[in-house]
Order: sequence, then C-alpha cells, then structure tokens
Amino acid sequence: VAAATLPAAAADISGAGATFPYPIYAKWADTYKKETNVGLNYQSIGSGGGIKQIQAKTVTFGASDMPLKADQLEKDGLVQFPTVMGGVVPVVNIEGIKSGEIVLDGATLARIFLTEIKTWNDPAIQKLNPNTKLPAQPIVVVHRSDGSGTTFLFTDYLSKVSADWKTKVGANTAVEWPGGLGAKGNEGVANNVSQTKGSIGYVEYAYAKQNKMTHTKLVNKDGKTVEPTAESFMAAATAADWEGTPGFGVVLTNESGAGAWPLAGATFILIHKQPKDGAAATDALKFFAWAYAKGDKMALDLDYVPMPDKVVNAIQKVWATQIKDANGKPLFAVTN
Repeated sequence: VAAATLPAAAADISGAGATFPYPIYAKWADTYKKETNVGLNYQSIGSGGGIKQIQAKTVTFGASDMPLKADQLEKDGLVQFPTVMGGVVPVVNIEGIKSGEIVLDGATLARIFLTEIKTWNDPAIQKLNPNTKLPAQPIVVVHRSDGSGTTFLFTDYLSKVSADWKTKVGANTAVEWPGGLGAKGNEGVANNVSQTKGSIGYVEYAYAKQNKMTHTKLVNKDGKTVEPTAESFMAAATAADWEGTPGFGVVLTNESGAGAWPLAGATFILIHKQPKDGAAATDALKFFAWAYAKGDKMALDLDYVPMPDKVVNAIQKVWATQIKDANGKPLFAVTN
C-alpha cells in the first residue's frame, strides 16, 4: 500500500455541515492552504448532518445555518459563532423570464409551496406582476430533502408571513413538505431547478449567482420590493442584537427596514468547549481568525456579508474564555 508510506502532511482541519457557506469556505480554504500549508477538509452535507457530526465528535467543527438554542449548546458543551451572512433566494425556471423580472410576496410564496397555487399565471402571481406575461405552465416545487439550515431560514420566513404555513408545516431544518421534488444540498436544488421547466426552488444566493439562475424579487416586511444583494442582506442585519443573543444565535428573516431582504441569515460554526483534540481545535480557530481578518473581500465577491468587527471581537473573547484544553488552558489568545 504505497499511500501508507507517504509522509503525513500537516493534519487538515475537519468540518462538516451547512451547504449555504460552502462556496466561501472553499474559497477561504484554498487561499489559507497556499499561505499556511494547512488544509480544510469540509464536507458540505447540510446543517442537520453537521450538528450530528459535531455532537458525535467525528469532526473538529460542525456548521449550521439554524443556530442552536442556549440549552442545546449547554447540553452538548458547544460554543457557537457566526462566520458570514448571506441570503436565500427563490429561483425559477420559466421560459422567457429573466432574473428580477418576477416579484413575489411572502403570502404568495407560501401558497406556492403549499401547492395551492398551481400555475404561473395564477391571479395571485399575476396581480404582483401586472406587466409581465406569465405562462399557463404548471408550477413544479423543488425543496431540500436533507436536514438543512437553508430550509430552516426559508420555512422560518414562511411561518412569519403565513399563518397557514405556520400551522400546516412550520419551521425547521426538515419539514413535511406538502408536495414537490426533493433534492440534496443547495447544489441539488440548483441542479433540479435548472433542469426542470416551470420549477421554483430556494437556494443560497452564491449558488444562484454561480449557476446563473433566475431569481425573483421579494416584497419585504415594509412593503418594499427588493432585489437580493449584499446591501439588502446587510440591511436585514443592521438591527440585530448579536451580543445580547445566546450563542450569537440571531435569525434574520422578515426583518424590518425599507432595504432589507426578507430571507437573510447568518451561518454558524459549532465547536466543543473542551475539544477531544486540542491541537486540531486550535488550528480551526486560527483558520476562522484568519478568515475574519483577511477573508472579507473574498466573502463580498461571492455576495456574502462579513460579520461586523465589533461582533468578531466579541466572538474572539468567547473563544479565549470558553474553549479550553483538558487542563483548563485556553486554546486561543485574543491578540488585540
């Protein structure tokens, strides 16, 4: 076995979970490897899988777009912190329709995913788009089949804007969908929508952009029609109380503000307070410290929103005080 005799490289950092931040984690990892020779082995398996893997201690960190609540973090002995923010966008495949040409509001989106609105020229959609010629094409709903933080953000939003959705389906990383096609990961939904005429799905914005998908505009809480952009995601986060929320677990759906995109969210890292492998945990924290310090432009290039400096400082204080080795020695020192 030739491979067994190869010299061991610097151990890669292992992580698993959310597909939402995968494009930026891949970009950061590539650049970090060139600078430090330390790699990141990140499995983009969905938030549900990431939570399970960190609970089982099979990875150095887990990643989830659904923040865990304080009692759950306490029970599992985990520290949680956000890395970047982004937006979830409805994407469609309708003949002759380009990005931003269709407007939807929350109530109509909920009725589409409840499979009550069945064709694109339904009066509810036509009313929001009086000057657009919509086809009598049947709507094919595409949703996630795996446990997903993107699904949590999407269903959390629908639960806030539709009482019907809240009682019939609710908000979670996995729900009982009323109908439609299931697909794995943001990648799977993006592929399915691209290949299915008349379809609608929801993906993290970087996937929509990278795959040149057609996104819709949305009517936000203030009644304004908004496009998904880094600015509209940032607008959704302006009033967020990061430091006052346990585990920084802010959910950014249906936020007020004229410019706010209603389907915004942060993505979170989960790491043990007393990691099994202290060296690996230190490497992971060094990687995220580097990403906060040097990764903002890369994040913005992929339409993610970096965390504000004030929040980063608060996060690093938490690392320094809560993540320790078996002897109680902190694994990360705040430098500033």
